[in-house]
Amino acid sequence: VQLQASGGGLVQAGGSLRLSCAASGRTFSSYRMGWFRQAPGKERVFVASINWSGGSTSYADSVKGRFTISKDNAKNTVYLQMNSLKPEDTAVYYCATKSSAAVRYDYWGQGTLVTVSS
Repeated sequence: VQLQASGGGLVQAGGSLRLSCAASGRTFSSYRMGWFRQAPGKERVFVASINWSGGSTSYADSVKGRFTISKDNAKNTVYLQMNSLKPEDTAVYYCATKSSAAVRYDYWGQGTLVTVSS
């Protein structure tokens, strides 16, 4: 399994960015895709997730109403639309995947840096 995250960059507070995660290497229909982030000096934390089939989503409280996770099954790509960005959203964002029955995410992308300036 390979995950390629992209779309990070520098944006002013209140702005928007869309991250992409292209997945390859297997059929993902029974898998869940997640976005996590790790701010400088902090642990990596959950941001959002989505099922490849059905499309059920989950969000961290800190991003609800501002971030939207979506998928394009034909492209095997998951997106994270981030609106109303805040300086505290600054982090390296990682995409990851796991089978729907698994507890832990076991495949990770390389991360993409998002910097939100005040």
